[in-house]
Amino acid sequence: MRILLLNPNTTEAITQRLLVAAKAVAAPRTEIVPLTAPRGVPYIASRAEAQIGGAIALDMLAEHHHAVDAAIIAAFGDPGLMGARELFDIPVVGMAEAAMLTACMLGKRFSIVTFARALGPWYEECVAMHGLGGRCASIRMLDETFADIGDVQEEKEEVILALANRAVAEDGADCVILAGAPLAGLAAKVAHRIPVPVIDQIGAALKQAEALVALQPRKASAGTFCRPPAKPTLGLSEALAARIEHR
Repeated sequence: MRILLLNPNTTEAITQRLLVAAKAVAAPRTEIVPLTAPRGVPYIASRAEAQIGGAIALDMLAEHHHAVDAAIIAAFGDPGLMGARELFDIPVVGMAEAAMLTACMLGKRFSIVTFARALGPWYEECVAMHGLGGRCASIRMLDETFADIGDVQEEKEEVILALANRAVAEDGADCVILAGAPLAGLAAKVAHRIPVPVIDQIGAALKQAEALVALQPRKASAGTFCRPPAKPTLGLSEALAARIEHR
């Protein structure tokens, strides 16, 4: 199977981190197709940037969905996820949703630990969007600046680890999610230093995508995720316009 790893951030180094972590858990016959946003912001960290990233993700999916069996929107916060599920026929997995649902299989309550305070409000809304507010023990965020988004997990590893352990000791977390695409792969490095299961966000998303492809679900033809009726467009990319116009 071919799975599109769609990074709606513009930082290629983040895509490569995501790819390495996804390959570490992929089935032998799974081909991962990495794709980095051609425009936008280096890393999404606000509601406005998430709206921009979601629109770019739809553009990228419109161009590439015919060539893959499933897609992962590889930004924690899942920009564009619901629209993508509505518009395209293939399974589309959100990295945040996959991580949280995986955490729910391993414990009652999870905590999200991330690398920037600016991400907090967006992540809170993402938890609520997926109906998991009652399962979320806390969202813990670094208050410190960092030098380079591509190296933030090495630069801030000890601080992130301390936040994760506080989430367990003080917030009652049964699982910890290390959240944000720049932290991809960090869970495997620090899991032995945290006393509860640690979820690698892209690993969870990759395995969920593989499972959905194997299950071969049909595209909804009724309900809220059926494809919308055709309508004219103006100024969109050719691929996205064709999808919306049913061409």
